[in-house]
Amino acid sequence: MEKLWSPWRSQYIDSIKEKHSNKGCFLCEALKQNADDLNNFLIYKGSLTFTIMNLYPYNNGHLMVVPNRHLSDLSHLTIEENNEIMLNLQKAQKALSEVMSPEGFNIGANIGKVSGAGIEDHIHFHIVPRWNGDTNFMPVLGEVKIISQDLIMTKKKLLAAYAKLK
Repeated sequence: MEKLWSPWRSQYIDSIKEKHSNKGCFLCEALKQNADDLNNFLIYKGSLTFTIMNLYPYNNGHLMVVPNRHLSDLSHLTIEENNEIMLNLQKAQKALSEVMSPEGFNIGANIGKVSGAGIEDHIHFHIVPRWNGDTNFMPVLGEVKIISQDLIMTKKKLLAAYAKLK
C-alpha cells in the first residue's frame, strides 16, 4: 500500500484550534449569522441544524451540515437532529448537483482529533462534491489545493439552488 504524506494537514488542524480557542466556537457563532449575508459562509438554517460552506474546502462546493447544539459526541444527537442532518445532507446534495454537476460525493464526519477532525468539539458532517480526476499532484507535492471557484460566487449559486428546494 502506498502512503501519501501530508504534514500540512496537521498544521491546519492545529491552526484551527489556535484561531478559535480564545474566540469560542466559530460554528456556534456562524449559527447567529444570516444566510443571505454574503459576508459569511452560512448557506441554510433548519430548525435543529444548519449548513455552512467549508472555509478550507477539500473541493469546490465542500459543505458542512452542523447541529445547532454544541456537541462532540455522535451518540448525544437526538432522533430529530439525526433526521434533520440526513435531510439537510440530501438537500445539500441536490443543490450541489444543480450548481456543480459533480460525478459523486464524499459524505461523512470526523469524530475526534485522531480521525482528522479540525473541529473536534462541535460535530459536523461533510459533503464534498467529487469529479473523476479531481485529485492531482498539487496537494501532495506542492502542498497546494486548487479551488477553481470563488467562495462567494459558489455561495450565491448555492443560495439560488436552495431557494428552489424550499
